[in-house]
Amino acid sequence: MMEIAWIIPLFPLFSFLVLLIFGRKWRRGQIDFAVILSLVSFICALLVLFARFTQENVKVEFTWLTIGETQLTAGFEVNQLNALMLVIVSLVSFLVHMYSKAYMEGDERITVFFAYLGLFTFAMLGLVLSPNLLQTYIFWELVGVGSFLLIGFYFYKEEAKAAAKKAFIMTRIGDVGLLIGMILLFWQVGSFEYDEIFAVISAGDLSETMATLTAILIFIGAVGKSGQFPLHSWLPDAMEGPTPVSALIHAATMVAAGVYLVAALYPLFAFSEVAMLTIAIVGGFTAIFAATIGMTQRDIKRALAYSTVSQLGYMMLALGVGGYVAGVFHLTTHAFFKALLFLAAGSVIHAVHTQDIEKMGGLWKKMKWTAPLFLIGTMAISGVPLLSGFFSKEEILVSAWVSGHYLLFTLAIIAAFFTAFYMFRLFFLVFGGEEKKEQSAVKESSNWMTVPMLVLALLAIVAGYIQTPWFGTFLGDWLTTGIAANVHGHLDGPLWVMVVATVVTFLGILLAWLMYSKKVLSRDWFTSRAPYTYQLVINKYYIDEVYQYIFVKGSRFVSQILHFVEVYLIEGLISLVTITMRRLSIIGSKFQNGQTQLYGTVAFVGLAILIVVFALTGGGF
Repeated sequence: MMEIAWIIPLFPLFSFLVLLIFGRKWRRGQIDFAVILSLVSFICALLVLFARFTQENVKVEFTWLTIGETQLTAGFEVNQLNALMLVIVSLVSFLVHMYSKAYMEGDERITVFFAYLGLFTFAMLGLVLSPNLLQTYIFWELVGVGSFLLIGFYFYKEEAKAAAKKAFIMTRIGDVGLLIGMILLFWQVGSFEYDEIFAVISAGDLSETMATLTAILIFIGAVGKSGQFPLHSWLPDAMEGPTPVSALIHAATMVAAGVYLVAALYPLFAFSEVAMLTIAIVGGFTAIFAATIGMTQRDIKRALAYSTVSQLGYMMLALGVGGYVAGVFHLTTHAFFKALLFLAAGSVIHAVHTQDIEKMGGLWKKMKWTAPLFLIGTMAISGVPLLSGFFSKEEILVSAWVSGHYLLFTLAIIAAFFTAFYMFRLFFLVFGGEEKKEQSAVKESSNWMTVPMLVLALLAIVAGYIQTPWFGTFLGDWLTTGIAANVHGHLDGPLWVMVVATVVTFLGILLAWLMYSKKVLSRDWFTSRAPYTYQLVINKYYIDEVYQYIFVKGSRFVSQILHFVEVYLIEGLISLVTITMRRLSIIGSKFQNGQTQLYGTVAFVGLAILIVVFALTGGGF
């Protein structure tokens, strides 16, 4: 089965082509067709994963281009990491397809939406199967194109168009770093192949300086895709796309691509202590930075978006401190509970027709399925014991502590407290309290929307048991088999780390309960005492305004200066030269009148002048 893994991305690609060609001719049938193809893709990915449990890695390539003595290849590779990613991407994609069938019903461009979903899924599946950096880069950029189309799906809204452009441009900034890093790595190694790059590193033929430079440049690409500071601000704005898109982007595809790239090239990063420390610092800072913003958001989707940025920071932190398994483990569990949270949020939005959590409330009694499912996702991401997020987050904390990064460990603990607080703030405001009058007609979503949420809720509960100190460390032992880097399957950290993480989680939940459910504490308790800090956080630290002022207005100012230089300096000089030559030509033309007498006079006068000059200089000239 592993030898035909290349067909997995072809199913969503075929869906994209069929929907693109036939348009609206048989709309309903096309949508069902797209859902079925996404299911087939998931089944094939599952079979590949099962096969990888008992078989060795498979790599199939053919020569794509020959330039001189250099051969560029294309193909596919199946190893532990991408076999796992194939299942995650295809499963979430299938559930999003199924959910979208009901969520997007009635939209005039529903077939276009499903076509874009197919293209986006194809790009991500192609990315994780790529055996070399060049092919990865091609699919990496195709993922960017798919995200641009989906984020800007509601193109008639100015906000959606602006968000799509912002996402495309900011991720391209990161991609410049990735491209330069790839070129430098090819210059040093002579190949884009992962195996050859790792062989050169293990042989010690790549200097640490060059390894550090290339690793950090490649990481810049991951920073853009995974929304890490300072290239994070596109991710919350991407919420302008349809909610199923948000679930797909935030759970298993685009933002996961950056973390996956670091994990796939882990031997390169592990070779450089500076690169690893850079990843850990950026991840740790992003985790707490985004978590603070998440506490103040009123838009339900934007609150979840900043949660994603924070959780991606956790994953980067884990990878940076040597927790390869912890990072991949959290990537896996996060895919399920974050997809669940977004789909549940979409169910709420679909019912109440607003994204403002201050206009919601009392939905626990109205939405019998969505409410408890959202609660499961909230508990999982908060790290409540025995749910998946508890195990993966604890693994990250242990990795940070055991590696000696105590400051980053502290930041991660504080971010965990913030996460529990703002997620349960969200839950209590949306589902708790009194029912709003305008929501009296709210109804539960259809089965097409609730079934995918049920599947994700089950996974959000049990997915953590594949890597725990109590139930076995299967994931870590399997992932690290044969990897070309010094990584560990599981860290036996001190028990107090788990205790502290649990206590911090429940303290965050307790504070949210006291403020937003029992209302024992005033909601403006902090804001009234630190109004300037609150304004700083609620305005997202004015990062967008700074970017607007420096880059947007700055580029306009520079363009105006260049325009002035072009019009008044360069064109002015050209005009001066033109006018001067024209005047000289007019003067010269007066001597060209066709009269032989004038020509003879000029020649005689000129000769006389030369003789006089010759005589005065004594023949010296």
